[in-house]
Amino acid sequence: MVVKRSQKETQQRAPFWLAALLVLNFVLMSVDARDEATKQRMIRVWAQTVVAPFEQASSSVGGAGVGFFRSLANFRQAAVENEELKMRLAEAETHARDGQAAQIENERLKNLLNFRESSGYETIPAKVIARDASAWFDAVWINRGKGAGVELGMPVATPEGIVGRVVALGPISAQIMLVTDERSGVGAIVGQLNQSNAFGSIRGLGDNGLLEMRFVPGTETIVKGDTVTTTGQDKIYPPGLTVGRVVEVKTDSANAPQVIHIQPGAPLQALEDVMVLRYRAPRNDAPEESLPNIDKGRR
Repeated sequence: MVVKRSQKETQQRAPFWLAALLVLNFVLMSVDARDEATKQRMIRVWAQTVVAPFEQASSSVGGAGVGFFRSLANFRQAAVENEELKMRLAEAETHARDGQAAQIENERLKNLLNFRESSGYETIPAKVIARDASAWFDAVWINRGKGAGVELGMPVATPEGIVGRVVALGPISAQIMLVTDERSGVGAIVGQLNQSNAFGSIRGLGDNGLLEMRFVPGTETIVKGDTVTTTGQDKIYPPGLTVGRVVEVKTDSANAPQVIHIQPGAPLQALEDVMVLRYRAPRNDAPEESLPNIDKGRR
């Protein structure tokens, strides 16, 4: 059965057919149409125009992703290089410290050797192995004892100055009472022997870390920075060793003895290497040997 469209339906669909024919005609014309400048088909140009924004967006997203991962890789590489540089810097600083420490050690040993040769006394080199810094006793222990020839009462010194004397002894170690101990005593002179009359007696001031010199006549001129040396009168330390330097002078009048404070020359708070001096004060001559008018044949 053939269905016949009514005239009204045909009239209603006519505009759609006309539009379709126009679009088809436009497409056919576009296929053959070319751009005068580039000679490209117009349909291709339009297609590129429509697609370009989407391609640009895709490219931007892709580029950003690649850039992100590239930046991340560069950051990790920089971190690795920084760690390597830090390690190299630490090694360089260690070598520098080692070199400086070795130089200081060599200098100290050289000074000890020079002191040993210039002191004129046989010496026993020793290292400080312990320290007793109690309120009642200021002392150190050294790694040399009877076995090395150390004896009670022997003086101990460094190239910078006297340290103390041996007060306790074992087979392989000895205890040294420091000159800063309040019970220590040293006969000393401000200046050099045979060049000064500023004789006095020194005792330690304990925790203060200083020494006090008394009985120096007020007539003697003493100034800060003067050198103080041993006289040998204490029968412990040989004459001519450095004690330290004057840091303070207290005087009332020319008729009153001066009180002098002295900074020890030896680094008593940081002792490492010391020298035990094989020194014994000479005994006083017997009267018959010192007085020429005594008949030595008579007893």
